[in-house]
Amino acid sequence: MEMLNDEEIYERYRFDRGGIIFITNLIEDDIESPTERNHAIPPILQVFVALRFYACGSFQQVIADTIRIHQSTACRIIHRVTNALIRRINQFVRFPTGNEVNAVKAGFYDVAHFPNVLGLVDGSHVRIMAPHRNEPDYVNRKKYHSINAQIICNDENMITNVVANWPGSTHDSRILRESEIGRQFARQEHRGVLIGDSGYSSKNWLMIPYLNPANDPQRRYNRALKRTRCIVECTIGIWKRRFHCLHDELRLHPIKCCRIIAATAILHNIAKQRNLPDFEDEIDNEDQPDPVQPEDDHDDNLTRDRLVQQYFQ
Repeated sequence: MEMLNDEEIYERYRFDRGGIIFITNLIEDDIESPTERNHAIPPILQVFVALRFYACGSFQQVIADTIRIHQSTACRIIHRVTNALIRRINQFVRFPTGNEVNAVKAGFYDVAHFPNVLGLVDGSHVRIMAPHRNEPDYVNRKKYHSINAQIICNDENMITNVVANWPGSTHDSRILRESEIGRQFARQEHRGVLIGDSGYSSKNWLMIPYLNPANDPQRRYNRALKRTRCIVECTIGIWKRRFHCLHDELRLHPIKCCRIIAATAILHNIAKQRNLPDFEDEIDNEDQPDPVQPEDDHDDNLTRDRLVQQYFQ
């Protein structure tokens, strides 16, 4: 930090000096060596190594050469910092509860007058190197290997839930259905709804667009849903621009890739909490809705129809 100015630090590590010190203090106990033998690398330098990898997505050898350490050391540091961050996931990636619920609903309602929304859900594919085991499972519909990460965000671009343990061939709708947050909504543990795209199945707690709107209220519903859903697309864009490793190919074992995806979601929220500016470099959004799934049952469609009649007539 003594060699670089503020702008250079932020450009290379995606956090300012205060943010880097905050992250170091947060995980210092987990990454500090219990001894100074063999020239143990201090926690703040370990954080620099990991942040540089998340920021640029380069080969670990390139990161190691930049910091002047061995590649194997850089590898161990990146995974040590990643695992330390994941241990704090419940502290920084939290679905709204209690008094937060009404504030989130009000924030979403202000966007396009869509009522009772607790979060926006979407899938985002992160490229990975072809794994040695179960390789076909990781080939997504665009024919590259990936992890399909499920993201739920609030109205302020904060990630409130992340599921990053499914191979790229898995449909968005299945990930949500089998996730803990999906089961919680199915058990009616949350007083509100999620919004998804046309790749999801209709649920009484998941609002999706009408594929062929038949009247003006349905068209107004679709427009309000689309305007509101733009927030999750924006959130994923901000997340991937800050951490370019999510856009480039992660050349690691799939389990390690999943952990890095989760760790960067935590760091994204830390950056938003600290009001750090977003990055503007261009990244094409390759995440398009999965092929449409058949809608589950008539009752779920009736829930959507009632919402249209009550709010969009």
